[in-house]
Amino acid sequence: MSRRPFYLSDELAAYVADRSEAPDEVAAALIAETSQLPLADMQVSHGQATLLGMLVRATGAARVLEIGTFTGLSALGMAQALPDGGQLVACDVSEEWTAIGRRHWEQAGVGDRIDLRIGPALDTLASLAAEDATFDFAFVDADKANYVAYVDALHGLLRPDGLVAADNTLWSGRVVDEAGRDENLAAIQAFNDTVAVDPRWETVLLPIFDGLTLLRRR
Repeated sequence: MSRRPFYLSDELAAYVADRSEAPDEVAAALIAETSQLPLADMQVSHGQATLLGMLVRATGAARVLEIGTFTGLSALGMAQALPDGGQLVACDVSEEWTAIGRRHWEQAGVGDRIDLRIGPALDTLASLAAEDATFDFAFVDADKANYVAYVDALHGLLRPDGLVAADNTLWSGRVVDEAGRDENLAAIQAFNDTVAVDPRWETVLLPIFDGLTLLRRR
């Protein structure tokens, strides 16, 4: 499956893919299986999963938190990048979709690095806070209505200088539109406006993929 960023032509998207790291056998199989699902476009692109893994490696993150896992491609990329003894806590509400991810994580030999927690993510975040858990890096790609609440909860779970990556923050380029606003667009606009002025975070919205906002805990 190929997920072309909205701002790239098919030709340019193919050029970018051809000159980037190719998926390994397990990732390719997971991408192919997910492409047959009715909600296949919920999956991050391989390029984005690769970038997330690079960020984990580059920051030396050993404790990673993911909010929104779907079939597990992003979790796979990040788990493969963890150092020995590292762990990724993956939050999702679907046993069905994450079961696909579980199979591929095991095939890739990283199943023991991923702690999958099924249930509303805000409940999981509250539980992690009660456990005094601390994380180095977090990826948010879940229901848009709760993005502000997720990032607010993550502030207390991240170490100083910890990094959050939030997906879909350009919403196919519609974030500058007021006509035809729906609930998801309104939520993304509210999130972007909120974090841009929140003094607790250093914030940059990157115009890559469908928009990726990076937040550094000050």
